[in-house]
Amino acid sequence: MGIAAVLLPFALGVIMFGLGLGLVPADFRRVLSHPKVTVVALSCQVVLLPVICFGLVLAFGLPPVLAVGMMLLVASPGGTTANLFSHLYGGDVALNVTLTAVNSMISVVTLPVVFNLSAAYFFTSGSENAELGLQFTKTLQVFAIVLVPVLVGMYVRSRAPQFALRTDRTVRIFSVVVLALIIVGALIQERENLAEYLGATGPVSVALLVVSLGVGYWVPRLLKVDRRQAIACCMEVGLHNTTLAITIALSIVGSTEMAVPGATYGVLMNFAAAAAGWLLRRGHARTASPAAPTGSEAP
Repeated sequence: MGIAAVLLPFALGVIMFGLGLGLVPADFRRVLSHPKVTVVALSCQVVLLPVICFGLVLAFGLPPVLAVGMMLLVASPGGTTANLFSHLYGGDVALNVTLTAVNSMISVVTLPVVFNLSAAYFFTSGSENAELGLQFTKTLQVFAIVLVPVLVGMYVRSRAPQFALRTDRTVRIFSVVVLALIIVGALIQERENLAEYLGATGPVSVALLVVSLGVGYWVPRLLKVDRRQAIACCMEVGLHNTTLAITIALSIVGSTEMAVPGATYGVLMNFAAAAAGWLLRRGHARTASPAAPTGSEAP
């Protein structure tokens, strides 16, 4: 196990602590004030998206370890990146915070379930990867690195709000730097097979991004959710906590190969989110602009 696998849990803990610093009880109470959009977004993220991803990895014929890595990625909750892009493109950032907080909590249960079901399907009995999975002790590790730092961060926010506000920016910068280093490290560690892995995970990652961003926006809109909230759902459903997926793959499961889908997705999702935000803004500007006068209406 490389030094990255040892340091990753600590780095992720700092990131999740930073998430906790930005949360207050009102973020969870918002679920009660907006139950419809919360249920719609979480249903897309927790139920629909894993089904879509499962179909995609089968359609693209991914090797078993990479397929399970994609399922691990899609089972990971959203993160601060979703909040950032939602802010940039006019989404309801408060809703993003709520969805990230709630999904981070429930992912302690849903992520091991999705991962273990995927491992049971793709890793045949007797294969070299058949023993890979999140048993009870490993599930406890997921709990420790996801939920505990968030709760500690929330406690610090409640006791020292000014410190939490001052620290928030530093933690966000740290999160971006760590994510970049993690992706580079994972790709370097698998450099001998890099072209093959990227060739396999790149197309399915692009397909998953297009579908998930589309589902995240249009399912809420079809269910009469307002545009700002739909943009928030779009970013929350499409952008995942790739740091968490890579950390579980490297540090808990012990598979560098399984971390490659998370690294690939982590690079591509920023471009995809920017493109989605641009398209949504352009579409809104086009529909919001008054129609040009024609015929008798022309001056």
